[in-house]
Amino acid sequence: MKPDHVPDRTALVADIKRWSAELGFTGTGIARIDLAADETHFLDWLRAGFAGQMSYMSRHGSKRTRPQELVPGTVSCISVRIDYWPREAAAARAVLEEPTSAYLSRYALGRDYHKVVRSRLQKLCTRLAAALGPFGHRVFADSAPVLEKALARNAGLGWIGKHTNLIDRDAGSYFFLGEIYCDLDLPADGAGSAHCGTCSACLPACPTGAIVAPYRLDARRCISYLTIELQGPIPVEFRRAIGNRIYGCDDCQLVCPWNKFARPTREKDFAARHGLDRASLLALFAWSETEFLAYTEGSAIRRLGYARWLRNIAVALGNAPRSAAVIAALRARSADASDLVREHVRWALAEQESKPIDQPDA
Repeated sequence: MKPDHVPDRTALVADIKRWSAELGFTGTGIARIDLAADETHFLDWLRAGFAGQMSYMSRHGSKRTRPQELVPGTVSCISVRIDYWPREAAAARAVLEEPTSAYLSRYALGRDYHKVVRSRLQKLCTRLAAALGPFGHRVFADSAPVLEKALARNAGLGWIGKHTNLIDRDAGSYFFLGEIYCDLDLPADGAGSAHCGTCSACLPACPTGAIVAPYRLDARRCISYLTIELQGPIPVEFRRAIGNRIYGCDDCQLVCPWNKFARPTREKDFAARHGLDRASLLALFAWSETEFLAYTEGSAIRRLGYARWLRNIAVALGNAPRSAAVIAALRARSADASDLVREHVRWALAEQESKPIDQPDA
C-alpha cells in the first residue's frame, strides 16, 4: 500500500540515507528501474554460454532486468553497500604466495553477508514505515533475480569496472550490495560515471583468463565459479591455475588501483572466524564433516557442502610443493565415499608424485 502523502520527497531521501548510515551501510542511493541497455548486455552474456551451470541466471525470464515484473508496483530502488574487508585478517597476497596455506575470498571469512544485509534492510524498511505508514516493498541481498550492480551504478554508488565488479572511486570494490524495491516515487541519484580509463590490470591478473574482454566475464573460467558454483568436477585445464584458492578468488580486485581507497570494515560480523584467513591446507583437509558443519555455521562457505570443500582443497594440495605429509593426507582420502572427492584426490596425488622431491612448483 502506498502512503497517502509524502510531504517532501527530497527530505525523505536524506532521511533514508541518514537512517541507512546509522544501520552501518557505507553508501546509499536511489535508482530508477529502467535497465533496458543492461538487459541487452545480460542476454548477450547468457547467449554466449558464459553462465555455465548457473541456470538460475535465466530461470526467471525478464524479471531480473525488469524489477516491476519481479515485484509489481515497484517504482524506485533503494540501493545500499556495506564494506566487508576484514581489518585483522592475514594479508591476502602473503597467503596467496604461501602454497601450503588456504586462500579464501575475503568476503567469506566472517558471517554470511546475506543475513547481515537483509536484516538491516528490513530495519530500514521498518523505520520508513514508521515515518510514512505502510508502503509496498521487498528487500534483497543477493537472494533473488536482481541486477544489483546495474542498479547500484544507477543509484550513484559506483561504476561497473572492466572486471565486472562495482567500483567506487572513494571506497574501491570490497563491499556487499543490497536493494529495496519499493512503490515510493523517490527522486533518483545520478548514475555513477566510469573511471577505469586505460587501466586493464584486472585482465591479465585473472589466473584462468576468465575476463575475456573488458566488461566481459566468462564465468565458466572464473575461480569463484569453479570453486563455489560448479557442482561437478573442476575441469583439469584450470586446476593448476587455481593454486591454493579453495573458496573464491580476489585477484582481479587485488590489482585494481582504486582499492587503495578501500576501507576495512567496521563490522564485527565480517571479522575472520576460526583462523580461516591463514589456515593451512592440511589442517582444513583433516576436518571431519561434523567439524566442517560446526566451523562453517552461519557462514556463506557452508553452501559448498563437505564433498566440494574437500574437492577444492584436494586441488590446492595437488598444487602445493611435494611433501610426505601432503601425499599421506591425500592417500588417506583416496577411498572417500564421494566419487567427486576421490577423482580430485587421484589427480592431486599424480601431481604430487610427478614433482621432484623437496622442490617447489615452478
